[in-house]
Amino acid sequence: MTTAEEILKKIQDEDIQLIDLKFIDLPGVWQHLTVHRSQIDADSFTAGVAFDGSSIRGWKAINESDMMMVPDPDSAWIDPFMKEPTLSLICTIKEPRTGELYERCPRAIATKAIDYLKSTGIGDTAYFGPEAEFFVFDDVRFDQTEHSSYYYVDSVEGRWNTGREEEGGNLGYKPRYKEGYFPVSPTDTLQDMRSEMLLSMASLGVPIEKHHHEVATGGQCELGFRFGELVQAADWLMIYKYCIKNVGKKYGKSVTFMPKPLFNDNGSGMHTHQSIWNGGEPTFGGDKYAGLSQNALWYIGGILKHAPALLAFTNPTTNSYKRLVPGFEAPVNLAYSQGNRSASVRIPLSGDSPKAKRLEFRCPDATSNPYLAFAAMLCAGIDGIKNNIDPGDPLDVDIYDLSPEELSKIPSTPGSLLDALKALEEDHDFLTVGGVFTEDFIQNWIEYKLDNEVNPMRLRPHPYELALYYDC
Repeated sequence: MTTAEEILKKIQDEDIQLIDLKFIDLPGVWQHLTVHRSQIDADSFTAGVAFDGSSIRGWKAINESDMMMVPDPDSAWIDPFMKEPTLSLICTIKEPRTGELYERCPRAIATKAIDYLKSTGIGDTAYFGPEAEFFVFDDVRFDQTEHSSYYYVDSVEGRWNTGREEEGGNLGYKPRYKEGYFPVSPTDTLQDMRSEMLLSMASLGVPIEKHHHEVATGGQCELGFRFGELVQAADWLMIYKYCIKNVGKKYGKSVTFMPKPLFNDNGSGMHTHQSIWNGGEPTFGGDKYAGLSQNALWYIGGILKHAPALLAFTNPTTNSYKRLVPGFEAPVNLAYSQGNRSASVRIPLSGDSPKAKRLEFRCPDATSNPYLAFAAMLCAGIDGIKNNIDPGDPLDVDIYDLSPEELSKIPSTPGSLLDALKALEEDHDFLTVGGVFTEDFIQNWIEYKLDNEVNPMRLRPHPYELALYYDC
Protein backbone atom coordinates (compact mmCIF):
# COMPACT_ATOMS: atom_id res chain seq x y z
CA MET A 1 0.00 0.00 0.00
CA THR A 2 1.31 3.40 -0.99
CA THR A 3 0.68 6.29 1.41
CA ALA A 4 -0.16 9.90 0.66
CA GLU A 5 3.12 10.91 2.28
CA GLU A 6 5.05 8.68 -0.14
CA ILE A 7 3.30 10.29 -3.10
CA LEU A 8 4.02 13.79 -1.83
CA LYS A 9 7.66 12.84 -1.30
CA LYS A 10 7.86 11.49 -4.85
CA ILE A 11 6.44 14.75 -6.18
CA GLN A 12 9.04 16.71 -4.20
CA ASP A 13 12.04 14.45 -4.89
CA GLU A 14 11.39 14.20 -8.64
CA ASP A 15 10.36 17.87 -8.92
CA ILE A 16 7.03 16.97 -10.53
CA GLN A 17 5.11 20.15 -11.26
CA LEU A 18 1.83 18.76 -12.58
CA ILE A 19 -0.66 16.25 -11.17
CA ASP A 20 -3.31 14.74 -13.46
CA LEU A 21 -6.44 13.61 -11.62
CA LYS A 22 -8.40 11.03 -13.62
CA PHE A 23 -11.91 9.77 -12.89
CA ILE A 24 -14.52 7.84 -14.85
CA ASP A 25 -17.87 9.18 -16.01
CA LEU A 26 -21.14 7.24 -16.05
CA PRO A 27 -20.80 5.62 -19.51
CA GLY A 28 -17.19 4.59 -18.81
CA VAL A 29 -14.83 7.20 -20.28
CA TRP A 30 -11.96 8.78 -18.34
CA GLN A 31 -12.17 12.49 -17.56
CA HIS A 32 -9.29 14.47 -16.08
CA LEU A 33 -8.21 17.67 -14.38
CA THR A 34 -4.56 18.74 -14.27
CA VAL A 35 -3.47 20.77 -11.23
CA HIS A 36 -0.21 22.32 -10.09
CA ARG A 37 1.48 20.46 -7.26
CA SER A 38 0.74 23.41 -4.94
CA GLN A 39 -2.90 22.28 -5.03
CA ILE A 40 -2.15 18.83 -3.60
CA ASP A 41 -1.41 18.11 0.07
CA ALA A 42 -2.03 15.29 2.54
CA ASP A 43 -5.67 16.34 3.03
CA SER A 44 -6.30 15.94 -0.71
CA PHE A 45 -6.06 12.16 -0.29
CA THR A 46 -8.88 12.09 2.27
CA ALA A 47 -11.05 15.18 1.81
CA GLY A 48 -10.47 15.37 -1.96
CA VAL A 49 -9.95 18.08 -4.56
CA ALA A 50 -12.95 20.23 -5.50
CA PHE A 51 -14.33 20.34 -9.06
CA ASP A 52 -17.53 21.12 -10.96
CA GLY A 53 -19.44 17.91 -11.70
CA SER A 54 -22.45 19.47 -13.45
CA SER A 55 -21.18 18.78 -16.97
CA ILE A 56 -20.20 15.13 -16.38
CA ARG A 57 -22.53 12.77 -18.25
CA GLY A 58 -25.24 11.30 -16.05
CA TRP A 59 -24.20 13.18 -12.91
CA LYS A 60 -25.52 16.08 -10.86
CA ALA A 61 -27.61 19.05 -11.93
CA ILE A 62 -25.94 22.46 -11.94
CA ASN A 63 -27.44 23.37 -8.56
CA GLU A 64 -25.69 20.33 -7.02
CA SER A 65 -22.48 20.56 -9.01
CA ASP A 66 -19.77 20.83 -6.33
CA MET A 67 -17.97 17.49 -6.04
CA MET A 68 -14.68 16.18 -4.61
CA MET A 69 -12.10 13.96 -6.35
CA VAL A 70 -10.22 11.74 -3.88
CA PRO A 71 -6.94 10.42 -5.37
CA ASP A 72 -5.90 6.82 -4.70
CA PRO A 73 -2.16 6.76 -3.78
CA ASP A 74 -1.86 3.18 -5.05
CA SER A 75 -2.82 4.31 -8.55
CA ALA A 76 0.09 6.70 -9.12
CA TRP A 77 2.13 6.61 -12.35
CA ILE A 78 4.04 9.03 -14.53
CA ASP A 79 2.02 9.63 -17.71
CA PRO A 80 4.16 8.71 -20.74
CA PHE A 81 1.90 10.55 -23.18
CA MET A 82 2.33 14.06 -21.74
CA LYS A 83 5.21 16.37 -22.70
CA GLU A 84 5.72 17.78 -19.20
CA PRO A 85 6.47 15.25 -16.41
CA THR A 86 3.01 14.61 -14.98
CA LEU A 87 1.95 12.31 -12.14
CA SER A 88 -1.35 10.59 -12.83
CA LEU A 89 -3.71 9.58 -10.00
CA ILE A 90 -7.03 7.73 -10.35
CA CYS A 91 -9.78 9.19 -8.20
CA THR A 92 -13.03 8.22 -6.51
CA ILE A 93 -15.75 10.85 -6.11
CA LYS A 94 -17.15 12.10 -2.79
CA GLU A 95 -20.13 14.27 -1.91
CA PRO A 96 -18.75 17.41 -0.18
CA ARG A 97 -22.00 17.91 1.75
CA THR A 98 -21.89 14.54 3.49
CA GLY A 99 -18.34 13.27 3.02
CA GLU A 100 -19.82 10.01 1.72
CA LEU A 101 -18.90 8.25 -1.50
CA TYR A 102 -20.96 9.65 -4.37
CA GLU A 103 -23.64 7.09 -5.21
CA ARG A 104 -23.28 7.72 -8.95
CA CYS A 105 -19.49 7.32 -8.97
CA PRO A 106 -18.71 4.00 -10.70
CA ARG A 107 -15.45 3.49 -8.79
CA ALA A 108 -17.29 4.05 -5.52
CA ILE A 109 -19.86 1.42 -6.53
CA ALA A 110 -17.06 -1.07 -7.23
CA THR A 111 -15.64 -0.38 -3.76
CA LYS A 112 -19.06 -0.97 -2.20
CA ALA A 113 -19.34 -4.30 -4.06
CA ILE A 114 -16.24 -5.57 -2.25
CA ASP A 115 -17.57 -4.29 1.08
CA TYR A 116 -20.77 -6.20 0.39
CA LEU A 117 -18.86 -9.39 -0.44
CA LYS A 118 -17.02 -9.15 2.88
CA SER A 119 -20.25 -8.57 4.78
CA THR A 120 -21.72 -11.83 3.46
CA GLY A 121 -18.84 -13.97 4.77
CA ILE A 122 -18.60 -15.66 1.36
CA GLY A 123 -15.19 -14.17 0.72
CA ASP A 124 -13.04 -11.09 1.11
CA THR A 125 -11.50 -10.75 -2.37
CA ALA A 126 -12.97 -10.92 -5.87
CA TYR A 127 -10.52 -11.37 -8.72
CA PHE A 128 -11.38 -10.22 -12.23
CA GLY A 129 -9.44 -10.75 -15.45
CA PRO A 130 -10.93 -8.97 -18.49
CA GLU A 131 -9.81 -9.77 -22.05
CA ALA A 132 -10.72 -6.71 -24.13
CA GLU A 133 -10.45 -6.94 -27.92
CA PHE A 134 -10.17 -3.94 -30.24
CA PHE A 135 -9.74 -2.84 -33.87
CA VAL A 136 -6.92 -0.70 -35.25
CA PHE A 137 -7.94 1.44 -38.23
CA ASP A 138 -6.03 3.73 -40.58
CA ASP A 139 -9.01 5.88 -41.51
CA VAL A 140 -12.27 6.59 -39.68
CA ARG A 141 -15.01 8.90 -40.92
CA PHE A 142 -18.67 9.21 -39.96
CA ASP A 143 -21.49 11.74 -39.90
CA GLN A 144 -25.20 12.03 -39.28
CA THR A 145 -27.29 14.95 -40.45
CA GLU A 146 -30.96 15.56 -41.08
CA HIS A 147 -30.63 14.35 -44.68
CA SER A 148 -27.60 12.02 -44.72
CA SER A 149 -25.86 9.33 -42.74
CA TYR A 150 -22.68 7.32 -43.29
CA TYR A 151 -19.62 5.74 -41.73
CA TYR A 152 -16.37 4.63 -43.30
CA VAL A 153 -13.50 2.72 -41.71
CA ASP A 154 -10.40 1.40 -43.40
CA SER A 155 -7.37 -0.69 -42.51
CA VAL A 156 -4.30 -1.65 -44.49
CA GLU A 157 -5.06 -5.18 -43.27
CA GLY A 158 -8.66 -5.16 -44.51
CA ARG A 159 -9.48 -8.05 -46.81
CA TRP A 160 -11.50 -5.58 -48.90
CA ASN A 161 -8.18 -3.91 -49.87
CA THR A 162 -6.77 -6.79 -51.95
CA GLY A 163 -7.47 -4.70 -55.04
CA ARG A 164 -6.17 -1.36 -53.77
CA GLU A 165 -3.39 0.27 -55.79
CA GLU A 166 -2.23 2.96 -53.33
CA GLU A 167 0.41 0.70 -51.72
CA GLY A 168 2.80 1.13 -54.67
CA GLY A 169 1.50 -2.09 -56.11
CA ASN A 170 -0.70 -4.07 -53.75
CA LEU A 171 1.38 -5.97 -51.22
CA GLY A 172 -1.23 -8.64 -50.54
CA TYR A 173 -1.17 -10.49 -47.22
CA LYS A 174 -4.62 -9.32 -46.09
CA PRO A 175 -6.15 -11.57 -43.39
CA ARG A 176 -9.18 -13.39 -44.75
CA TYR A 177 -12.54 -12.75 -43.10
CA LYS A 178 -12.72 -14.70 -39.82
CA GLU A 179 -9.15 -16.00 -40.39
CA GLY A 180 -7.04 -13.35 -38.67
CA TYR A 181 -6.16 -15.40 -35.59
CA PHE A 182 -2.40 -15.61 -34.88
CA PRO A 183 -0.87 -14.93 -38.35
CA VAL A 184 2.81 -13.99 -38.42
CA SER A 185 4.34 -11.07 -40.29
CA PRO A 186 3.89 -9.86 -43.01
CA THR A 187 0.16 -10.66 -42.70
CA ASP A 188 0.26 -9.32 -39.13
CA THR A 189 1.37 -5.71 -39.68
CA LEU A 190 0.75 -4.58 -36.09
CA GLN A 191 3.36 -6.57 -34.14
CA ASP A 192 5.68 -3.70 -33.24
CA MET A 193 2.85 -1.38 -32.29
CA ARG A 194 1.24 -4.00 -30.02
CA SER A 195 4.62 -4.65 -28.37
CA GLU A 196 4.93 -0.94 -27.58
CA MET A 197 1.36 -0.90 -26.25
CA LEU A 198 2.11 -3.85 -23.98
CA LEU A 199 5.39 -2.47 -22.66
CA SER A 200 3.84 0.96 -22.11
CA MET A 201 1.23 -0.69 -19.88
CA ALA A 202 3.96 -2.48 -17.97
CA SER A 203 5.75 0.82 -17.33
CA LEU A 204 2.56 2.04 -15.63
CA GLY A 205 2.40 -0.93 -13.26
CA VAL A 206 -0.01 -3.20 -15.15
CA PRO A 207 1.16 -6.86 -14.93
CA ILE A 208 1.35 -7.76 -18.62
CA GLU A 209 1.13 -11.24 -20.15
CA LYS A 210 0.81 -11.32 -23.96
CA HIS A 211 -0.45 -9.78 -27.18
CA HIS A 212 -1.69 -11.18 -30.49
CA HIS A 213 -3.77 -10.62 -33.61
CA GLU A 214 -7.44 -11.55 -33.32
CA VAL A 215 -9.89 -13.36 -35.60
CA ALA A 216 -11.34 -10.57 -37.74
CA THR A 217 -9.72 -8.94 -40.73
CA GLY A 218 -9.09 -5.19 -40.62
CA GLY A 219 -6.70 -5.04 -37.66
CA GLN A 220 -8.45 -6.79 -34.76
CA CYS A 221 -6.11 -7.38 -31.79
CA GLU A 222 -5.92 -8.24 -28.12
CA LEU A 223 -3.42 -7.59 -25.34
CA GLY A 224 -3.47 -9.55 -22.09
CA PHE A 225 -2.76 -8.60 -18.50
CA ARG A 226 -2.93 -10.58 -15.28
CA PHE A 227 -6.10 -10.71 -13.18
CA GLY A 228 -6.41 -8.37 -10.22
CA GLU A 229 -8.70 -7.47 -7.35
CA LEU A 230 -11.97 -5.97 -8.57
CA VAL A 231 -11.23 -2.23 -8.31
CA GLN A 232 -7.60 -2.74 -9.30
CA ALA A 233 -8.59 -4.79 -12.37
CA ALA A 234 -10.97 -2.01 -13.46
CA ASP A 235 -8.19 0.55 -13.00
CA TRP A 236 -5.86 -1.60 -15.11
CA LEU A 237 -8.47 -1.92 -17.85
CA MET A 238 -8.77 1.86 -18.05
CA ILE A 239 -4.96 2.14 -18.28
CA TYR A 240 -5.10 -0.59 -20.96
CA LYS A 241 -7.52 1.42 -23.09
CA TYR A 242 -5.61 4.67 -22.48
CA CYS A 243 -2.27 3.15 -23.52
CA ILE A 244 -3.63 1.37 -26.58
CA LYS A 245 -5.40 4.46 -27.91
CA ASN A 246 -2.42 6.77 -27.33
CA VAL A 247 0.22 4.43 -28.72
CA GLY A 248 -2.06 3.89 -31.72
CA LYS A 249 -2.24 7.66 -32.22
CA LYS A 250 1.57 7.81 -32.15
CA TYR A 251 1.63 5.34 -35.07
CA GLY A 252 -1.00 7.31 -36.99
CA LYS A 253 -3.68 4.73 -36.21
CA SER A 254 -7.13 4.95 -34.61
CA VAL A 255 -8.24 2.35 -32.07
CA THR A 256 -11.84 1.45 -31.23
CA PHE A 257 -13.30 -0.88 -28.64
CA MET A 258 -16.70 -0.83 -30.38
CA PRO A 259 -18.03 -4.40 -30.37
CA LYS A 260 -19.08 -4.41 -34.05
CA PRO A 261 -17.43 -1.77 -36.25
CA LEU A 262 -17.30 -4.17 -39.25
CA PHE A 263 -20.23 -5.91 -40.89
CA ASN A 264 -20.04 -9.67 -41.46
CA ASP A 265 -16.89 -10.43 -39.47
CA ASN A 266 -16.19 -11.18 -35.82
CA GLY A 267 -16.84 -8.48 -33.25
CA SER A 268 -14.81 -7.47 -30.22
CA GLY A 269 -15.75 -8.85 -26.82
CA MET A 270 -14.36 -8.67 -23.31
CA HIS A 271 -14.40 -12.19 -21.87
CA THR A 272 -14.21 -11.70 -18.11
CA HIS A 273 -12.62 -14.26 -15.78
CA GLN A 274 -13.68 -14.13 -12.12
CA SER A 275 -13.31 -15.93 -8.82
CA ILE A 276 -13.77 -15.36 -5.09
CA TRP A 277 -11.10 -15.92 -2.46
CA ASN A 278 -11.34 -15.86 1.35
CA GLY A 279 -8.47 -15.38 3.78
CA GLY A 280 -5.95 -15.83 0.98
CA GLU A 281 -7.49 -19.14 -0.11
CA PRO A 282 -9.46 -19.87 -3.31
CA THR A 283 -13.12 -20.81 -2.89
CA PHE A 284 -13.99 -21.91 -6.44
CA GLY A 285 -11.99 -25.15 -6.49
CA GLY A 286 -13.75 -28.36 -5.44
CA ASP A 287 -15.03 -31.80 -6.41
CA LYS A 288 -18.03 -30.79 -8.53
CA TYR A 289 -18.31 -30.36 -12.28
CA ALA A 290 -15.01 -29.30 -13.96
CA GLY A 291 -13.27 -29.29 -10.56
CA LEU A 292 -15.44 -26.47 -9.23
CA SER A 293 -16.85 -26.01 -5.75
CA GLN A 294 -20.56 -25.84 -4.97
CA ASN A 295 -20.21 -22.10 -4.37
CA ALA A 296 -18.71 -21.66 -7.83
CA LEU A 297 -21.66 -23.49 -9.43
CA TRP A 298 -24.12 -21.37 -7.48
CA TYR A 299 -22.20 -18.26 -8.58
CA ILE A 300 -22.67 -19.42 -12.18
CA GLY A 301 -26.36 -19.93 -11.40
CA GLY A 302 -26.59 -16.30 -10.32
CA ILE A 303 -24.83 -15.08 -13.46
CA LEU A 304 -27.10 -17.08 -15.75
CA LYS A 305 -30.31 -16.18 -13.92
CA HIS A 306 -29.59 -12.46 -13.94
CA ALA A 307 -27.78 -12.32 -17.30
CA PRO A 308 -30.54 -10.42 -19.16
CA ALA A 309 -30.37 -7.64 -16.57
CA LEU A 310 -26.59 -7.88 -16.23
CA LEU A 311 -26.16 -7.14 -19.91
CA ALA A 312 -27.53 -3.64 -19.34
CA PHE A 313 -24.14 -3.00 -17.67
CA THR A 314 -21.83 -5.52 -19.35
CA ASN A 315 -23.10 -4.82 -22.89
CA PRO A 316 -24.46 -1.30 -22.51
CA THR A 317 -24.59 0.06 -26.09
CA THR A 318 -26.85 -0.43 -29.07
CA ASN A 319 -23.78 -1.64 -30.99
CA SER A 320 -23.21 -4.37 -28.37
CA TYR A 321 -26.15 -6.36 -29.75
CA LYS A 322 -24.80 -6.35 -33.29
CA ARG A 323 -22.02 -8.58 -31.87
CA LEU A 324 -24.33 -10.83 -29.85
CA VAL A 325 -25.72 -12.74 -32.81
CA PRO A 326 -25.16 -16.38 -33.83
CA GLY A 327 -22.36 -17.31 -36.21
CA PHE A 328 -19.51 -15.04 -35.10
CA GLU A 329 -18.25 -16.90 -31.98
CA ALA A 330 -20.47 -14.64 -29.88
CA PRO A 331 -21.96 -16.27 -26.74
CA VAL A 332 -25.66 -15.67 -27.25
CA ASN A 333 -26.86 -18.80 -25.42
CA LEU A 334 -27.08 -18.68 -21.63
CA ALA A 335 -25.42 -21.96 -20.69
CA TYR A 336 -22.18 -23.10 -19.03
CA SER A 337 -19.55 -25.62 -20.03
CA GLN A 338 -15.91 -26.50 -19.46
CA GLY A 339 -13.56 -25.40 -22.21
CA ASN A 340 -16.45 -24.63 -24.57
CA ARG A 341 -16.21 -21.19 -26.14
CA SER A 342 -19.74 -21.37 -27.54
CA ALA A 343 -21.22 -21.17 -24.01
CA SER A 344 -21.78 -17.80 -22.35
CA VAL A 345 -20.08 -19.12 -19.19
CA ARG A 346 -16.94 -21.14 -19.78
CA ILE A 347 -14.87 -22.96 -17.16
CA PRO A 348 -11.30 -22.81 -18.48
CA LEU A 349 -9.36 -26.08 -18.54
CA SER A 350 -6.68 -24.68 -16.24
CA GLY A 351 -5.38 -27.76 -14.45
CA ASP A 352 -6.13 -29.24 -11.04
CA SER A 353 -4.88 -26.41 -8.81
CA PRO A 354 -7.75 -24.83 -6.82
CA LYS A 355 -6.02 -21.47 -7.30
CA ALA A 356 -6.60 -21.66 -11.05
CA LYS A 357 -10.32 -22.45 -10.81
CA ARG A 358 -12.47 -19.67 -12.15
CA LEU A 359 -15.28 -18.98 -14.56
CA GLU A 360 -15.26 -16.86 -17.69
CA PHE A 361 -18.36 -14.84 -18.57
CA ARG A 362 -18.05 -14.36 -22.33
CA CYS A 363 -20.89 -11.91 -23.04
CA PRO A 364 -19.34 -8.57 -21.93
CA ASP A 365 -17.67 -6.09 -24.24
CA ALA A 366 -15.34 -3.16 -23.62
CA THR A 367 -17.95 -0.46 -24.17
CA SER A 368 -18.93 -1.29 -20.59
CA ASN A 369 -17.87 0.78 -17.62
CA PRO A 370 -15.64 -1.82 -15.93
CA TYR A 371 -16.36 -0.69 -12.38
CA LEU A 372 -20.10 -1.12 -12.95
CA ALA A 373 -19.80 -4.31 -15.01
CA PHE A 374 -17.53 -6.07 -12.49
CA ALA A 375 -19.64 -4.93 -9.53
CA ALA A 376 -22.86 -6.13 -11.20
CA MET A 377 -21.37 -9.54 -12.07
CA LEU A 378 -20.14 -9.97 -8.50
CA CYS A 379 -23.57 -9.06 -7.11
CA ALA A 380 -25.23 -11.61 -9.41
CA GLY A 381 -22.76 -14.29 -8.32
CA ILE A 382 -23.25 -13.49 -4.64
CA ASP A 383 -27.01 -13.74 -5.12
CA GLY A 384 -26.48 -17.15 -6.70
CA ILE A 385 -24.47 -18.34 -3.69
CA LYS A 386 -26.79 -16.84 -1.07
CA ASN A 387 -29.87 -18.38 -2.67
CA ASN A 388 -28.31 -21.67 -3.88
CA ILE A 389 -29.28 -20.97 -7.50
CA ASP A 390 -28.85 -24.13 -9.55
CA PRO A 391 -27.23 -23.41 -12.95
CA GLY A 392 -28.76 -26.58 -14.38
CA ASP A 393 -26.83 -29.15 -16.37
CA PRO A 394 -23.73 -28.13 -18.32
CA LEU A 395 -23.88 -28.08 -22.08
CA ASP A 396 -20.79 -29.93 -23.30
CA VAL A 397 -21.53 -29.74 -27.01
CA ASP A 398 -20.84 -27.22 -29.75
CA ILE A 399 -23.93 -25.09 -29.32
CA TYR A 400 -23.68 -23.80 -32.87
CA ASP A 401 -24.22 -27.36 -34.17
CA LEU A 402 -27.51 -27.85 -32.32
CA SER A 403 -30.77 -28.04 -34.23
CA PRO A 404 -33.29 -25.18 -33.99
CA GLU A 405 -35.48 -27.39 -31.81
CA GLU A 406 -32.59 -28.06 -29.40
CA LEU A 407 -31.57 -24.40 -29.37
CA SER A 408 -35.10 -23.31 -28.51
CA LYS A 409 -34.70 -24.95 -25.10
CA ILE A 410 -31.65 -22.84 -24.22
CA PRO A 411 -32.24 -19.29 -22.90
CA SER A 412 -30.55 -16.58 -24.93
CA THR A 413 -29.23 -13.09 -24.37
CA PRO A 414 -31.46 -10.05 -24.97
CA GLY A 415 -31.71 -9.03 -28.61
CA SER A 416 -31.19 -5.32 -28.02
CA LEU A 417 -30.12 -2.74 -25.45
CA LEU A 418 -33.78 -1.86 -24.98
CA ASP A 419 -34.54 -5.48 -24.02
CA ALA A 420 -31.62 -5.51 -21.57
CA LEU A 421 -32.79 -2.26 -19.96
CA LYS A 422 -36.30 -3.70 -19.60
CA ALA A 423 -34.79 -6.76 -17.92
CA LEU A 424 -32.84 -4.51 -15.54
CA GLU A 425 -36.01 -2.58 -14.71
CA GLU A 426 -37.71 -5.85 -13.75
CA ASP A 427 -34.75 -7.57 -12.08
CA HIS A 428 -32.38 -5.46 -9.98
CA ASP A 429 -32.98 -6.44 -6.35
CA PHE A 430 -29.74 -8.46 -6.50
CA LEU A 431 -27.91 -5.17 -7.14
CA THR A 432 -29.57 -3.11 -4.41
CA VAL A 433 -29.91 -5.70 -1.64
CA GLY A 434 -26.33 -5.15 -0.50
CA GLY A 435 -26.45 -1.39 -0.94
CA VAL A 436 -23.98 -1.60 -3.82
CA PHE A 437 -26.24 0.05 -6.40
CA THR A 438 -28.97 2.44 -5.32
CA GLU A 439 -32.44 2.64 -6.81
CA ASP A 440 -31.59 6.18 -7.91
CA PHE A 441 -28.50 4.95 -9.77
CA ILE A 442 -30.35 2.19 -11.62
CA GLN A 443 -33.24 4.43 -12.67
CA ASN A 444 -30.79 7.16 -13.72
CA TRP A 445 -28.81 4.58 -15.77
CA ILE A 446 -31.95 3.36 -17.53
CA GLU A 447 -33.14 6.89 -18.27
CA TYR A 448 -29.69 7.97 -19.49
CA LYS A 449 -29.41 5.03 -21.86
CA LEU A 450 -32.95 5.48 -23.20
CA ASP A 451 -32.66 9.25 -23.67
CA ASN A 452 -29.12 9.35 -25.08
CA GLU A 453 -28.73 6.10 -27.00
CA VAL A 454 -31.81 3.92 -27.53
CA ASN A 455 -34.33 6.60 -28.50
CA PRO A 456 -31.93 8.69 -30.66
CA MET A 457 -31.06 5.53 -32.62
CA ARG A 458 -34.75 4.74 -33.10
CA LEU A 459 -35.41 8.22 -34.51
CA ARG A 460 -32.79 8.11 -37.25
CA PRO A 461 -33.16 6.40 -40.64
CA HIS A 462 -30.48 3.81 -41.33
CA PRO A 463 -28.72 3.78 -44.74
CA TYR A 464 -29.65 0.14 -45.25
CA GLU A 465 -33.31 1.02 -44.79
CA LEU A 466 -33.13 2.96 -48.04
CA ALA A 467 -31.78 -0.14 -49.80
CA LEU A 468 -34.65 -2.15 -48.38
CA TYR A 469 -37.57 0.25 -48.67
CA TYR A 470 -36.88 3.21 -50.95
CA ASP A 471 -38.70 1.65 -53.91
CA CYS A 472 -41.73 0.60 -51.88
